[in-house]
Amino acid sequence: MSDRVLFRKVGRLAYITLNYPSKLNAIGMDTPYLLKKFVKQANNDDDVHVIVLTGNGSSFCSGYDLSMASTPRPTAGSQSMPWDPTIDFKWMYELTECYMSIWKSMKPVICGIQGYAIGGGSDIALCCDIILMEEDAKIGYPPVKVWGCPTTAFWTYRVGLTWAKRILLTGDLVDASTAERINLVTKCVKKGMLKDEVDALATKMARIPQNQLAIQKMVVNEVYNQMGLGTTQRLATLMDGITRHTPEGVAFQERMVEVGVRNAVRERDAEPKGKL
Repeated sequence: MSDRVLFRKVGRLAYITLNYPSKLNAIGMDTPYLLKKFVKQANNDDDVHVIVLTGNGSSFCSGYDLSMASTPRPTAGSQSMPWDPTIDFKWMYELTECYMSIWKSMKPVICGIQGYAIGGGSDIALCCDIILMEEDAKIGYPPVKVWGCPTTAFWTYRVGLTWAKRILLTGDLVDASTAERINLVTKCVKKGMLKDEVDALATKMARIPQNQLAIQKMVVNEVYNQMGLGTTQRLATLMDGITRHTPEGVAFQERMVEVGVRNAVRERDAEPKGKL
């Protein structure tokens, strides 16, 4: 069994921890399924009132492990042409539903972000009910530049049209103080205080009966469900597949094969030189 995600219980708290620090907790093939498994385990435990989701090491999550897609097509996320959108959608929507087990959990989930929460890592974090972010941490979705569309689609629902477009039409990362100011996260916390603040809040919430926590979460979530969150996610998941099979998406995947993931991503994310 993979130890890429860990689970432990302390009193009324269940801790789910991303555990691949050597790659900044990059998402592997089994990561989404392990997250879903442990969220279910916490929900089935009558002692647990609150779930805490964190990442080991210097970052919460650096997104998908693109080394899985750095071999000639067909490979993870990139089919041979002509491609079949329904095959890609079935795969990616299954992963999205794994992340959404956090949103659908009857037990509230608190997320603590240090370092980076980018790409798929931001998808995971934004499914959580409360997000605390260390002051030097950053969150964002760089794959909007090429080869990605956030499938959980929480950006607009959390920050509104203006900031969602500002973030998703540039791929810029958002620092913790800005993330707090635009209501993307709950709180920006001082360096070195993330664990203490997360644990203190989780402990406070865990004093409340489970049924009360579940009722309040269900009511708040239903507002966003009625606003069309599920429909938006299905569209975003379909679009994510399209981004990986556009001419630019295919070229990016071929570039990963040619020069390696790190160099290809560096080229993609490089600031343009000169004037437009």
